[in-house]
Amino acid sequence: MEKETNRKVKAHNVVVFIITISCIAVIVDSITKGWEMWVPPLITGGIVASWFFHISQYDTERFRENFYLIFAMVVAFYHGMHSSSYFDVIVISALLMVTATLIKRKEYLDLLLTEFLSIMAMHTIWAIITKSTELDSITISRIALQIISEACIYKGLLEILKYIIIMENELKQKELVEEVVREGMEDFLVNISHELRTPVNVINGMSSLILKKEVRDDVLAIMGAGRRLSRQIEDIQDYTEIERGDSVLEIDKYSITSVLNDIVMNYNAMEYKKELDFLIDLDPEVPEIMKGDSNKVKKIIIHLLDNAFKFTKAGGVYLRITGTRRDYGINLIIKVTDTGIGMTKRDIDQVSKGHYQADKKRNRSSGGIGLGLSIVYGFVRMMEGFVSIDSSRDKGTTVSVSIVQEIVDSSPCLSVSDTKNINVAFHVFPQKFRITAVREFYVSMASNMALGLKLNLYNAPNLNELKKLLEKGKITHIFIGSDEYRNEPGFFDELANSNIVVTICTESGITLRKNSRVIVMPKPLYAYPVVKILNGEYYNIEASTDREDMASLLKGVKALIVDDEPMNLVVATGLFKDYDMVIDTAGSGKESLLKYDLNDYEVIFMDHMMPEMDGIEAMKKLRLMSDQKRKPVKIVALTANAISGAREMFLKEGFDGFISKPINIGDFERVMKRILSDRKSSHNGGIR
Repeated sequence: MEKETNRKVKAHNVVVFIITISCIAVIVDSITKGWEMWVPPLITGGIVASWFFHISQYDTERFRENFYLIFAMVVAFYHGMHSSSYFDVIVISALLMVTATLIKRKEYLDLLLTEFLSIMAMHTIWAIITKSTELDSITISRIALQIISEACIYKGLLEILKYIIIMENELKQKELVEEVVREGMEDFLVNISHELRTPVNVINGMSSLILKKEVRDDVLAIMGAGRRLSRQIEDIQDYTEIERGDSVLEIDKYSITSVLNDIVMNYNAMEYKKELDFLIDLDPEVPEIMKGDSNKVKKIIIHLLDNAFKFTKAGGVYLRITGTRRDYGINLIIKVTDTGIGMTKRDIDQVSKGHYQADKKRNRSSGGIGLGLSIVYGFVRMMEGFVSIDSSRDKGTTVSVSIVQEIVDSSPCLSVSDTKNINVAFHVFPQKFRITAVREFYVSMASNMALGLKLNLYNAPNLNELKKLLEKGKITHIFIGSDEYRNEPGFFDELANSNIVVTICTESGITLRKNSRVIVMPKPLYAYPVVKILNGEYYNIEASTDREDMASLLKGVKALIVDDEPMNLVVATGLFKDYDMVIDTAGSGKESLLKYDLNDYEVIFMDHMMPEMDGIEAMKKLRLMSDQKRKPVKIVALTANAISGAREMFLKEGFDGFISKPINIGDFERVMKRILSDRKSSHNGGIR
């Protein structure tokens, strides 16, 4: 449809241009030959009107075409009626026939032929009556030649017009068949994705259950393949829905920290290259609660990360999320930068036009089905945002997405309660980064976080610089990598035993000394757990309360975990079952009400930001049901809310406890010990 509209606009450009040139020629002829002087201004007005109608697209297309051609025929008739134009009539008539053919108006071809013959007939009759023109053999030959030429032009253009119409009908028929085939293929893909989803979920679920009992490489491979297939099925469904125009935005309140926490939770399960550095730089000034389609926002981020990791062999990936506040809300900006192979201008052009693969060889060699960026473009267009790609071959790629979101709670998503008394040292060896861009990622994230949280941040590129900072007695927190810790483990253990908080950001596998108080913060490096550490809310598993007492306290406790993210349910279930708790799960606030109506639970762990019914609303309805059943239930907020005072906010709303995600064992045990302080172990695990 868009192509047809563009074609017609171009045709109208030519039509108006030809008519303008013809009219100007008539005006010049009229002035030089002394014809009626009041006519040229009228013709000029007609030219102006034609261009005005064309540029402004006034009224309907049919109306404009009629105006152009009728106006041109009137001018041609005026020109042809003068005796000096006896043998010039064919020139303007032929030009106008071409214009009528361009816009496929056969009826005007007939009218123009009739007009030409009428003018020639009137000139001939007038010549006979007045004898103003000698009708000798040469003159008669010229008249006959003009009539024959006009007839030939008419016949030729008529055949061309018929051919054009036939070709267009065939093309439309072909496009109709292609559309039917495409819709059939899309229906097939949608149906097959629905049919495959259930068995794939069963495979993933059963694999998880087996792995709870025994870690086996073959089961891990099955679960990995199942998760990969599940993501690809979802990609196919998203892509076909976008292409069909069936995809809709599900607008609801959400927290950006919750979205990012879900992504971090899935980081280890995804097939990301762990040898690459991965940083998540969240601007603390992004609003805590926004309104939009959080699921699509999450998918946009995941697809951008998938694409970055897929085409990066060395270096790292840097996710930066920030925003620009406006009267209408916030322009949420998601930017992913990698040090990968980059893209050519042709690749970028193809992706921006919705082509599902920028380079087929490129995708075959790196895995995946090549739908990621096309899905990103589709979702962003639905949100009336835009995507920009800055890339060149072998120099990495930066993909930026900007979407408008409504602000519900304008308070910052990250905050530190006591910035005046916190001084942070960032100790990472710069020489360990072979790729300069990765070092710049770390520097950018550290400086952005310090600026956003209003912290004092000091860079210590070597141990001597760090010791100089420590001698001044201001440093309260030190963040290091695994290489830096291994270089001087005793030094950092000694610091951690003092009043200085020492944190290692590393992959799993690092071994600390016995009784070490150094905090291990697993990768990816993410602003949220950093803020937890700065607020004194992050502890190692080794620092938790006595396990035997906790196992005795929690054994047999019936608990319901409510979360809309399946992976969170899997992780929490596996964690809590280690204490011999009896665990049930619900995927939404509404489902938690149905399950509580049919069962009795002692504790309910409730996620905050969920579609349809958020955690606070669900908690209040559960309280009413609990009062009706006269059976008390403890409800604990389980959320990725990282703002200072979040715990107080949830407790004020009516929750019995607060545990932030990712779940920390120390936090979990302290909350459970407090809320179940009156519980004593029994054979049936009840509450006395």
